[in-house]
Amino acid sequence: MAADLGELLVPYMPTIRVPRTGDRVFKSECAFSFDSPESEGGLYVCMNTFLGFGREHVERHYRKTGQSVYMHLKRHVKEVSFTPGTYLELNRDFNGEDYEYEDEAKLVIFPDHFEIPLPNIEELPALVTIACDAVLNAPSAYKKQEPESWEEEIQVSRHARSLRQLDNGVRIPPSGWKCQKCELRENLWLNLTDGAVLCGKWFFDGSGGNGHALEHYRETNHPLAVKLDTITPDGADVYSFEEEEAVLDPHISEHLSHFGIDMLQMQKRTENGHHTDNNSRPRVSEWEVIQESGMKLKAVFGSGYTGIKNLGNSCYLGTVLQVLFMFSLQQQQKGVSPRMLKSLVSRGHPEFSSNRQQDAHEFLLHIINLVERNSAGSENPSDVFRFLVEERVQCCQTRRVRYTQRVDYCIQLPAPIEAATNREELLAYEAKRKEAEENMRAPPEPVRARIPFTACLQAFTEPENVPDFWSSALQAKSAGVKTSRFASFPEYLIVQVKKFTFGVDWVPKKLDLAIEVPDFLDLNRLRATGLQAGEEELPDLMPPIVLPEDTRAPEIDEAAVMQLAEMGFPLEACRKAVYYTGNMGPEMAFNWIIAHMEEPDFAEPLLLPSMMDPGPSTSDSPVGAAPLGSSPPEESIAILTSMGFPRNHSIQALKATNNNLERALDWIFTHPEEEESDAVSDMADTEPNDNAFSNANSHSDSTLSPDRDTTGYELFAFISHMGASTMSGHYVCHIKKEGRWVIYNDHKVCLSERPPKDLGYVYFYHRLSSS
Repeated sequence: MAADLGELLVPYMPTIRVPRTGDRVFKSECAFSFDSPESEGGLYVCMNTFLGFGREHVERHYRKTGQSVYMHLKRHVKEVSFTPGTYLELNRDFNGEDYEYEDEAKLVIFPDHFEIPLPNIEELPALVTIACDAVLNAPSAYKKQEPESWEEEIQVSRHARSLRQLDNGVRIPPSGWKCQKCELRENLWLNLTDGAVLCGKWFFDGSGGNGHALEHYRETNHPLAVKLDTITPDGADVYSFEEEEAVLDPHISEHLSHFGIDMLQMQKRTENGHHTDNNSRPRVSEWEVIQESGMKLKAVFGSGYTGIKNLGNSCYLGTVLQVLFMFSLQQQQKGVSPRMLKSLVSRGHPEFSSNRQQDAHEFLLHIINLVERNSAGSENPSDVFRFLVEERVQCCQTRRVRYTQRVDYCIQLPAPIEAATNREELLAYEAKRKEAEENMRAPPEPVRARIPFTACLQAFTEPENVPDFWSSALQAKSAGVKTSRFASFPEYLIVQVKKFTFGVDWVPKKLDLAIEVPDFLDLNRLRATGLQAGEEELPDLMPPIVLPEDTRAPEIDEAAVMQLAEMGFPLEACRKAVYYTGNMGPEMAFNWIIAHMEEPDFAEPLLLPSMMDPGPSTSDSPVGAAPLGSSPPEESIAILTSMGFPRNHSIQALKATNNNLERALDWIFTHPEEEESDAVSDMADTEPNDNAFSNANSHSDSTLSPDRDTTGYELFAFISHMGASTMSGHYVCHIKKEGRWVIYNDHKVCLSERPPKDLGYVYFYHRLSSS
């Protein structure tokens, strides 16, 4: 028999490999489905590529590659105490001691499906035996991936332990930050020595900025800075200017507390891996109500009722996927594992690629963004969520207005506590709480604010102040107000309730409230109207370019210039290359040179706006004001073209995103050059918000036409959060299927007895038919 097996395997020996160092063995999940060794057909691992395939996909891999030898892994599950179809408590653990496992492995040779049971050491050739042992003993591809994650690559800064912090009385508020030099409100970095808040450069993390944080380091030598919008209970993004890389600061909590930012009392981790709050008592009822604890909930299985296993703080991902997708698995499932999917959709993202808890709403928008980026020129599934928002901005002094439109995918509803129907009860509770705190007694039972949904909609429609509003009619800063309305209505409407905020001590807190969310919703009164009779539009003028007082020639890395000049390039071209790439080094400057060699002014001297004479002003444009259609800054164009993007495409991207480099990059990726059209210029004066992506013009007008949209919606799903912060706690979702509500709590799926619609965080509505 040994000889027979040896002869049988001889033709396939060249295709059988032993996993080497660095090879990842995918033996826990199919590359194309959620099949695993526990599935009915088991999992087939290719003995050449070490990719795993379910029974329905292994044949396709064989036909495509000709690889014939696979290891078939099958795990037989024996239930100990659970009987299918009985009632199930939601806190039961399917991953605990309720199951026993028996593993089976075979070599399978295609196309005849000849099976060789393992282990079969005496009858198999030595190479095959070694390869089989290596595959069986190899760690999961995902376990092997964990120590190679971004967190392990970042080193502790040599300045962290001995960092000097000035006692200058600086205290940082939890919101309202802006750069101390240019008033930019994004990509802000807090210097951990003196508390200066300054903007970064766009190339630090893909965000826009003018480099004032780096300039501050060059002036002061204060080495460490933390990015303000990344601070969480688990840490923050820290950059070392002196070491020129992202670093870890083990003392970040102490360094932040020096400026009034408290991280120490935000959360703690329980033994089972879930995050909970230090003061968990006020949240006990929320956990019980949302999970429907204490009720006899009937477990359901089959198509559309398959749970998703929690990989460790991944419930935010599971709840979003349950709402977005319907699984077609017919047999009883204990829950599919989304490891491979998580690895794919979170690749390159510093938060979602980690094992920390995340915000389900932010992850949903991340998924939509990925779909947008990968759907250029083809059918786009995220079209069903897309709608246009009309923004009306009015100058309070001249009463003149400007109407613009932007794309969005979700409406964020404020939760006005002052509109609570039980306000007197809330005031009484707050008085009792303060009294108990002063007398060091146990706090009273918490009272949850109950807010009508109509009050949330009313707060959403209220005019809001526009910070740093520049009136083109006055040619100066003025007071401005903005209102938002629906210019079109989506097929599926996503509604987020803004439950989370920051306290004055920087501790993120969740507003304990209940919203009386309706099953049916009519948004007709939020329909956009456009320019009304009697309204006068603001002139289409941009704010004047403010030049710095110091108009001396910019600093240029002359060493990099000489390196390029030694390659034979003109000296002035080398100076421009180094300047326009932000002194980022000869390699980036070289790329700029290659991209601009054919331009007629390639070797002309470097001329900057501050060194040029102002051009003649048009008859209808005041001095210093630029028409909205003017060209973007040459520096921004140069940075994009140095990355290999065509100049015209780069200019178009910058115009469509109000000269924001980060959004321009995203615009380029979602607008391939061959799909450019004149329609893009229609939104050149519109800057999309952080939750919008500026590729609405690549879709037909019929998709977003407000005239054809009905405004009636029906609630069909909602995601709920338990805990005091989006970075801790737990998520579950409820979905209405076949006329009944179903609760999805990780891998557990049950019929809901009492869906807590008033405690949701993100709601999903489906547009009703107009017929």
